[in-house]
Amino acid sequence: MAKEIERKFLVETDAWRSEVASSAKLLQAYVASGDDRSVRVRIFDGKTARLTIKIGRELLSRDEFEYDIPLQDAQDMAGVAIGVVLEKTRFKVDHGGYTWEIDVYDGVYRGVVVAEVEMEHEGAEPDRPAWLGREITGDRRYSNLVMATEDLSRELVDGLPTAAG
Repeated sequence: MAKEIERKFLVETDAWRSEVASSAKLLQAYVASGDDRSVRVRIFDGKTARLTIKIGRELLSRDEFEYDIPLQDAQDMAGVAIGVVLEKTRFKVDHGGYTWEIDVYDGVYRGVVVAEVEMEHEGAEPDRPAWLGREITGDRRYSNLVMATEDLSRELVDGLPTAAG
């Protein structure tokens, strides 16, 4: 079992774009959710797919299981997703010994830009790039599951002082 330990931040500027190592377009659909777990599928660049099961109530650290699945299976599951199918481009930026993933949302969340960093333990303190804004770790509104199932697009998109997309 893998443990996902990550912190999330809003992104204030687009200065990160000059440091991009790779990117992929993602469709992310939730197939099932419960009080402390979720099942989602992701389709990467329309070519490959992965099923992910997350278990745990904490937004900082949860158990995570991931499996590659056939693309057609993922497309079929996305077709019966609960809530909104999230659309985003994920950019990877290496900074200070960590890989930062910057999600630039499209669709109903166009304008929302979030950076997350996975850490080896909860006490890790990655060097924060200058383009980061306010930390949103633990702010359930920025949980992809909540964004998909509660459609907070009006609050998150209209409520942003700046959009670095």
